[in-house]
Amino acid sequence: MTDIRIRRAVPDDADRLSEVHVRTWRIAYRGLIPQAVLDSLDIVARSTRWRTTLENPKARGRTWVAIEGDELIGFSSSGPGRGEEPPSPLELWALYVLPDRHGSGAGKLLADAAIGEVPAFLWVLEGNGRAIRFYEKIGFRFDGATKVEPTWSGGVLLHERRMVRTAI
Repeated sequence: MTDIRIRRAVPDDADRLSEVHVRTWRIAYRGLIPQAVLDSLDIVARSTRWRTTLENPKARGRTWVAIEGDELIGFSSSGPGRGEEPPSPLELWALYVLPDRHGSGAGKLLADAAIGEVPAFLWVLEGNGRAIRFYEKIGFRFDGATKVEPTWSGGVLLHERRMVRTAI
C-alpha cells in the first residue's frame, strides 16, 4: 500500500481537484440526483471556481487534498458554520475520495485535517448511505435538522440531513 499524504490545497491543484470533485459526485450521487444534473457537471468550470477559491487569501474556509504517489485521490473542505444557528462554529463543507480508494484511510485522514478533534457539523444528502456510515464511524450523529437546497442547475431540490459531532 502506498502512503497517503495530506496537505493544504494550492491553486495548482484546481484541475485535478475539479476532476475528483465531478467524478465522485457522478458516482456517489447516482440515483440520488437526476442523471441529467450529474451529466451537466462541467470540470472546466469547476476548475475555474476552485482556482479562484484557492487563490483568494481571504477565503473563509480551508481545503486539504489527499495524495497517493503522484495522484490526488480526495479532498476535504471546512470552515465557519453556515446557516442560521449552527450547532458548532466549525462545519465540514465537503469530503470526497475517489471510489477506487474507499477504505484506504484517506477519508479519515482528510476529516482529521479538516476538523481535527473539535465539535463540528455537516450536511449529508438524504439516502447517501455510504457517506452516512462513514460519518457515523468518525463520531457524527443526526440531530434532527433537515434542509432543502436547490442545485445550481435545473432547479433540482436536494434534501439534506444534519449530523453533529462533539469533541473526541
